[in-house]
Amino acid sequence: MPAYDRPPAYAQPVLRILDARTGEPVPAAPARRGLTRIEAHACGLDPTVLRVLLTADVLVRALELGGTPVWAALAAPHHPDDLRTAATTLAIRPFEDAHDLASGLGEAQVIHVTAETPGSSGGGPVVWVAPVEWTGEPMSGRGVDAAGHAPEATSGSEPPAHPAFPILLSDPCAFRLALLSVPRGEPVRVDPGVLEEAAGRLGRWRRAVAGWARRPSRPVPDEVRGRLRSAWEDDLDLPGVLEVLRDVESAPDLPDGARFETYVYADRLLALDLARDLGSLV
Repeated sequence: MPAYDRPPAYAQPVLRILDARTGEPVPAAPARRGLTRIEAHACGLDPTVLRVLLTADVLVRALELGGTPVWAALAAPHHPDDLRTAATTLAIRPFEDAHDLASGLGEAQVIHVTAETPGSSGGGPVVWVAPVEWTGEPMSGRGVDAAGHAPEATSGSEPPAHPAFPILLSDPCAFRLALLSVPRGEPVRVDPGVLEEAAGRLGRWRRAVAGWARRPSRPVPDEVRGRLRSAWEDDLDLPGVLEVLRDVESAPDLPDGARFETYVYADRLLALDLARDLGSLV
């Protein structure tokens, strides 16, 4: 890793996102730091919709870490209660109901998070999320195809819930990590092997964090903090954040107390429950 005595790179953080309507990067927070509204658009109940909700959640967390007042709303014509339950399972913060909110609440900017093709005008920046495909074995008795896709809904009915939900939500942190490991603009293929690999990495990191917590605390090095913030402020580069954590894990000259504080700090954004095993025997 680079030296730890560089000037702080996070003194004036500016989170920028790629507006899918224009293809141009734009500030996620207004210049005057007014209220920002994050609106997640969810149609149906499938893994791609969960990625939309997760992206909205991480965007909310990143803005809050930068000092921007923010609130999240959910626009879901189908399965809103099921979506909220799934979101809670994935450690996604609660959403307000977008349809119940009056306009003109004073927000300085509205950012839309969606997996749909963005419109060409109006409504504020659009954060586009690429699809998630379940490539595991089809679940028996659910009438799914070889890729695990559920049958299409008939006219006038709600789209059915994706049959892989029980697997995806059985280890929600592993699924969350699997999604965070791929840039949101790239499709994700998820299968039991991907989830197992993510669960293994989480287990290793949690054991490491519990061990580092036994050592004297040390602050997050300025260079490390700067790398973390530079990554997530660059269009929510979550794979870049995870790369920093991997570097911190293996850096030979970094005190364990600093490793611990780095992982706890990054987990304010990632929400992977990395400190879960504190106090356990490692």
